[in-house]
Amino acid sequence: MNKSAVIGSVIGAAIVTTVGAVAGYRVVEASRGAEVVSVKAVSRTVSTPRQECHDEQVTHTKPVKDKDRLLGTGVGAVVGGLLGNQVGGGSGKVLATVAGAAAGGYAGNKIQEKVQQGNTYTATEQRCTTVYDRSEAPNGYEVEYVLDGKKHRVHMSHDPGKRIPLKNGHIVTEESGRNSAAS
Repeated sequence: MNKSAVIGSVIGAAIVTTVGAVAGYRVVEASRGAEVVSVKAVSRTVSTPRQECHDEQVTHTKPVKDKDRLLGTGVGAVVGGLLGNQVGGGSGKVLATVAGAAAGGYAGNKIQEKVQQGNTYTATEQRCTTVYDRSEAPNGYEVEYVLDGKKHRVHMSHDPGKRIPLKNGHIVTEESGRNSAAS
């Protein structure tokens, strides 16, 4: 065997060994997972409804028994008629009585209306409103990782640590419950 053939064989063996070592390193490195570059915790705002109640003094008008105010109108008409009858004489007396009865009926109606509006009572009532308490709740993690020399991003439900496991060349996330590739 000549010297050139031996040197060529040695160099060839060295190249094959180096290529195999590099390929083996990549396979071992890839089997350990994708390298995580950054992890950012993400949160979301949660609104929780609750009732807030307080007591309040409320004034109510008592129910009216005489909606048409007939009692006030009638009493007013009688009193007005009696007063009108005292005013005139002869045929003017009748006219004064009728006018007094009409004016008295109107006045009695309005007086009863005012009395009914002022007939109130006060009660304590509970008033409630819905208010919302706001809080922050965890909503997973935005993860940036390197796979095959390229940067990718993925949203995960947990902090993956320094590496994300791979299966068939794709990252494995718990969030989807299956293998998923992210870009």
